[in-house]
Amino acid sequence: MRVGSRVNDRPECGGKVTSASVRSMEGGSMSTVPTTQGQVRVHIRWMIRRDMPEVLAIEHAGFEYPWCEEEFLRVLRQRNCIGMVAEYGERVVGFMIYELHKNKLHVLDFATHPEFRRMGVGRQMLGKLVGKLSSHRRTRIALHVRETNLAAQFFYRVQGFRAMEVLREHYSDTGEDAYLMTYMLDESIIEDHVPANRIAKQFDNN
Repeated sequence: MRVGSRVNDRPECGGKVTSASVRSMEGGSMSTVPTTQGQVRVHIRWMIRRDMPEVLAIEHAGFEYPWCEEEFLRVLRQRNCIGMVAEYGERVVGFMIYELHKNKLHVLDFATHPEFRRMGVGRQMLGKLVGKLSSHRRTRIALHVRETNLAAQFFYRVQGFRAMEVLREHYSDTGEDAYLMTYMLDESIIEDHVPANRIAKQFDNN
C-alpha cells in the first residue's frame, strides 16, 4: 500500500499559489510517536530547507504527477502551511504538508519512502497530526483521495477517517473524482450527517 498517495489536487509546476511569509521551513523539534513491535520508530520534526532533496525523491517515487521543488517552496511560504518529516536515523523516510484552518487541519501532501511503506511510518505521522487537534479549536483533519486510489482509501479508513463527500472531476490532470475524507476528534458530531457514497458503501460491505 502506498501511504504516499496524493491527497489533494495541487497546481502544476509554475502554477499560482498565494504566497505569504515563510513559516514551515524554519525547523525545530517535534517528538517521537510510540510504535508497536515489528515497526520502525521514527522521529517526527518540522521540515527544513535541507530536507528538500530527500523529500523530492520520495515525492517522485510515489506520485505519477509529482510536485517540483518550486511548488513545494511556494506552498511552504504560505503562512498557514506546515511541513513535517519522519526521520529514521539520519534519513528522511516520510513527509507531510498540511494547512492550518480555523476549525480544521487540511492535508495537502503525504508520502513515505518506498522502502519504508507498511512499517508504521504513515501511521505515526497521522498520529502526530491527530495529537494537534483540540475540542476547543481544530476538531478535524480533512484530505482528498483519488477515486482510483483504493490503497490510500483503505489506509485512511483504518486510521479513523470517514468518506464524507464525492467531489466530481476534482483532479484537473485526469478529470478524476475525489473523496473528501475526514477524521473527527468527536465522531458523534458527524454520526447523523454522513452522506451515502460509493466508498462508504464499499467499506461498510466489507
